[in-house]
Amino acid sequence: MTALREWWLGDAVVLWTDALLFLLLGVVGAFALYARRHEHLRAPWRQVARSPLGMASAVVLAAYLMIALLDSLHFHPRLGDAAAPAKYSPAIASLFDAFAAPLRRQTEQTYSAPFARRSFIRETIELADGSQRREYPPLEYGGAHLAESEPRMPDIARTASRALIEAAALWLVLASLVMAGRSWQARVPFLTALRRMSAKQSEVPWRLILATGFVVCALVLLGARLGVKYHVFGTDKVGQDVFYLALKSMRTGLLIGTLTTLVMLPFALALGVMAGYFRGIVDDMIQYLYTTLNSIPGVLLIAASVLMLQVYMANHAEEFRSVEERSDLRLLFLCIILGVMSWTGLCRLLRGEALKLREADYVQAARAIGTSHAAILTRHILPNVMHIVMIAVVLDFSALVLAEAVLSYISIGVDPSMQSWGNMINSARLELAREPVVWWSLAAAFLFMFALVLAANLFGDAVRDAFDPRVRRSR
Repeated sequence: MTALREWWLGDAVVLWTDALLFLLLGVVGAFALYARRHEHLRAPWRQVARSPLGMASAVVLAAYLMIALLDSLHFHPRLGDAAAPAKYSPAIASLFDAFAAPLRRQTEQTYSAPFARRSFIRETIELADGSQRREYPPLEYGGAHLAESEPRMPDIARTASRALIEAAALWLVLASLVMAGRSWQARVPFLTALRRMSAKQSEVPWRLILATGFVVCALVLLGARLGVKYHVFGTDKVGQDVFYLALKSMRTGLLIGTLTTLVMLPFALALGVMAGYFRGIVDDMIQYLYTTLNSIPGVLLIAASVLMLQVYMANHAEEFRSVEERSDLRLLFLCIILGVMSWTGLCRLLRGEALKLREADYVQAARAIGTSHAAILTRHILPNVMHIVMIAVVLDFSALVLAEAVLSYISIGVDPSMQSWGNMINSARLELAREPVVWWSLAAAFLFMFALVLAANLFGDAVRDAFDPRVRRSR
C-alpha cells in the first residue's frame, strides 16, 4: 500500500517506450476481442490453450510481463509530507521501484557474495589500540539483523519456510478465483468444476497451469522475503543488489522483443503482401529494397546509428531533463534500428505466400467480378497469411532478446545507465578475470534471460503448431 500511495502522490511521467508498450497491449487486447467473435481465429488459440508446455510457458511470460508493466509506470517521487505544498524529485522512479524499495536502497560498499554477511573484498580496519588489520568487514544490510555469533542457515530456512507458506496461501486464493471463474463460465457448481479439473476432464491443462503458478508465487515470495534480509544474488562493484538489477532488466528485454516487433511488422506485412500480389515492377522494387538492406552489415549500421544519436544528445543536452529520458530515447532508437533490419525475413515469407494465394480460385473469382485490389488484399490475402505472421513474431521474440545482450556486450546496445542483462554480462566479463572470481552477476543475468527465452520458445512452438495449416492437416 505504501508503494501505491507513493506512486499515486507522485508526478506521472510517460516515457516513449511506456506509451508504445501500453499501445501494443491495447492492440493485442483489441485483437483478442475481435478474435472472440470469429471462429476461424478462435480455433487456433483454443489449440494453443490445450498445449501443456505452451500454457505453462504463458504463465512464466505473464509473470515477466507483470514486472515489466509495473516498471513502466514512471513518476517523479513527491518530496515531503502529503499535506505540504507539492514538490517533486527530479529523479524518475517506477511503481516497481516503489515495491522493491528495500532491494534498491540496501546498497553496500562493493562486492558481496550471494547470502553473504561479510564483504567479498578485504579492507584495512583500524583497531582500538591504533593498529591496523586487513579483514572482510561485515555488510551493512546483508544479514545485519543477526547477531555476530548467530548462524545464517537456520534463519534462511525459517524465512524460506515462511515464504513458502505465504506462497501456498496466495496460490490457494488465486486458484480459487480461477475455479470460480470456470464454474461460472460452465454454469456448474464450484465443486463440480474442481472435480473436472482434478480428473483431467477439461481440455485445458489446468493442473499444470496452477502448478506453474504455484512455482511462480513461491519464487516471488522467496525473493521478496529473502531479498529484504540478504542479497540473494550478491552485490556488484558499487554495492547494488544484483537481484534487483536482474529484475529491472526484465523491462528492457521485453521492450526489445515487443517494440521491435511493433516497428517491423507494418513494413513486413504491407510490403510482403504487395510484392506477392501485384508482382511486376512493384515486386522488383520491394525485392531491391530488402536485398539492399540485407547487404548492409547489421552491427555497423547499429553502431553508426547509436553514434549519431549520442552526438545529437550531446549537442542538445537541454532537451533531456534526466538520465532516464536519455536512456529511454536510446532504447527506442535501438528498437527502431532493429525493426528496420529485421523485417526483411518476414517480408520474404509473406511475398512467397502471397504469390501462391493470388492464384487461388477464390481470389481469381473476386478479381473476375470486379472486386477492388484493396478489398482482395484485406479480405482474402491478409487473413490467410496471419498464421505466418503469428509464428514469425513469436519465434523472433527470443532472438531479439538475445540480440540485446550481444549488442550491449559490445557496447552498442542500450545506454550503460539502463539496467539490462546485456549490460550485466558486459560488466561480468571483467569480474570473471578477478581472483577470486565474481560469478554471481553473470549467473543472475543468465538465469533470468534463460527463463524468458525458454518460455518464449516453448510458447512459440505451441503457436506454430496451432497456426501452421500443414501441422493441423497432419493431425
